Amino acid sequence: MRYSEVRLYTNQMGLEVVSGILLSMGITDFVTEDPEDLKDFLDKKNSYEWDYVDESVLEISNVEPNLTFYVEYSESGNQILQEFKTSLEEMKKEAKKDGMDYGRLELSVKEVCDEDWKDNWKAYFKPAHITNRIVVKPTWENYEKENSSELVIEIDPGMAFGTGTHPTTTLCVRLLEKYIESPDDIVLDVGCGSGILSMAAALLGVQTVKGVEIDPIAVDVARENVKLNHLDSQIDVFHGDLTKGLDLKADIVVANLMADLVMLLSEDVSKHLKGKGIYISSGILIEKQNQVASAIRKCGFEILEILEEDDWCAIAAKKCCK
Repeated sequence: MRYSEVRLYTNQMGLEVVSGILLSMGITDFVTEDPEDLKDFLDKKNSYEWDYVDESVLEISNVEPNLTFYVEYSESGNQILQEFKTSLEEMKKEAKKDGMDYGRLELSVKEVCDEDWKDNWKAYFKPAHITNRIVVKPTWENYEKENSSELVIEIDPGMAFGTGTHPTTTLCVRLLEKYIESPDDIVLDVGCGSGILSMAAALLGVQTVKGVEIDPIAVDVARENVKLNHLDSQIDVFHGDLTKGLDLKADIVVANLMADLVMLLSEDVSKHLKGKGIYISSGILIEKQNQVASAIRKCGFEILEILEEDDWCAIAAKKCCK
């Protein structure tokens, strides 16, 4: 399907006014780029909000404030576009009359095809060995096992969820391979996302895997991936919060989150582990390794080992029984 991509260059005050115009027209799906939003984002209100910012995110600091929305390339879409242009001209007249500064208010309209942007990200997701044994492949790619010992996870993560190829995922799977000892082990995957670690544990032979996730959309994605891999009988994915009334004991807890969340949740992890259970955590930048390891120890764990890859690390710890 063809669309008109409509982009308006303005300033922060103009973004507010134009957003109001679009909402009054019934257009709720639009994107704004504003360097002021980046400043708010970088001014962390909570220590656990983010641990790592990709350099591409910082590029918005040099972007002129703008707003983008799409309308169908059709007669009805053209009517919407003309209505918006009329409102924009009225806005310019009011601004001139009242001495308001809304920036340059320059409009850019170009034709795009949804196939040009909707699925472009898929071109970069190919079958990948995340460990020697485990391969992650997208649903739209063919893959033939190189040997009979390979375990293949097939996923369609959606644009908002991980593909499983990040170093933190690889490190967690390597530790799962090492510390899963029996099919009777119960594995709890905290913040399971698209379900990669839950499915890896199941393919490694665990018969009972619980994936908990606070994002209901991620729960749906993970459940679909579990079903796609025919692992429904082994994996249960549910919406929940480890800190709020989760009644479950596991032999292994795996949490691929971020450093501050790992530290925040470690005490609750201890409550959900059996005996001398194993706690595998990642999403931790190497520069925070010592800080996280210290916090884990304070929650009653012994550090067994720390794996590193690129800028990231994963920590395996054992619960100390009193």
